[in-house]
Amino acid sequence: MNSVAIAETTAPIMVGVVREAAPGERRVALTPTDVKRVATRTRVLVEQGAGESAGYSDAHYVEAGARIVDAAQIRTQADLLLAVRPPAQPQVLRRGSALISLGGRDAAITEVLAARGVLHLGLERIPRTTRAQSMDVLSSQASISGYASVIEGARLLDVLLPMLTTAAGIVRPAKMIALGAGVAGLQAIATARRLGAVVHGFDVREAAREQVESLGARFVFPEVEVSAEGNGGYAAAQSDAQQEQLRRALAAQIAQMQLVISSAQIPGKRAPILIDKQTVHGMAPGSVIVDLAAESGGNSSLTRADEIVEENGVRIYGPTNLPSLMATDASRLFSANVRALLEHLVDAEGRLHLDPADNITSALVGGQAATPTFPLAA
Repeated sequence: MNSVAIAETTAPIMVGVVREAAPGERRVALTPTDVKRVATRTRVLVEQGAGESAGYSDAHYVEAGARIVDAAQIRTQADLLLAVRPPAQPQVLRRGSALISLGGRDAAITEVLAARGVLHLGLERIPRTTRAQSMDVLSSQASISGYASVIEGARLLDVLLPMLTTAAGIVRPAKMIALGAGVAGLQAIATARRLGAVVHGFDVREAAREQVESLGARFVFPEVEVSAEGNGGYAAAQSDAQQEQLRRALAAQIAQMQLVISSAQIPGKRAPILIDKQTVHGMAPGSVIVDLAAESGGNSSLTRADEIVEENGVRIYGPTNLPSLMATDASRLFSANVRALLEHLVDAEGRLHLDPADNITSALVGGQAATPTFPLAA
């Protein structure tokens, strides 16, 4: 267990919003609207240009009550840093500070930050409970990914999604299936329905049927022993034999689809393989697979992260950061989650409250033995 000591400061604590440095990352962790809300209980620093890629200027942050500083100042002055992704060079962060960002499931990142003396509150660790729903970054960003996956899939398709009746003839609607009926899959179903596709949904959890059908899609559930209800709304892991049985059962359904959106994931494990090379070869040329599980290995055996692979005329796209394509709204939702978390962790006097008995806080700390000396609530 890593022990991290948080440096002592005076209340209210200094919160710093970091400019993202990861390639292609256009989101910002806190928007001006939420800066205005958290500024009532904290002091807020914003790194120069932090919100520009998402459509939020430095002037907007100043109007909201923040102070604009350079990268060196934010690292040395902020007690609690806010970022979408952890910094590429964590060794430059001030010893005794804390970081709220994604990357909570990456043990290497947490270890490096702990060695530097930085407490990492990984956003992926937030429990999927009613009490923590307003802080659930994964769900809000998955909604964006589900929407964007259909838009990207439609762009890559050789056919149209909706039915068109023209003087030149009738264009029949494309068929689409969402593999995985979590937040992203359900949003993909809703989006494809709005665009006029004939939509299907699959999940190994029979309990997902009602949600899929409520959106007007047909629920596909092959007659095999694969039901795997896991914790927190996720599916449970399956054996290799179960996965093979499921792949063969799904292959006939997938062969009828022009667009496949795949989002099946299991926290902390490699994504299950639902589409192998044999299944792809059974699909019609011009079909498209958008694999939202690419970051954890992919639901297709042919997926390569952030690349478009063509196999037998079928395009397989494995994006790992679709929310950045819609950076303004993605940032707005991400920021609302972070603001709700800050309101939970920081009291009205601006003191950080890390209560090990609180299930949200204990999950965020994730096994790190923090000895905070921030201004703490009694």
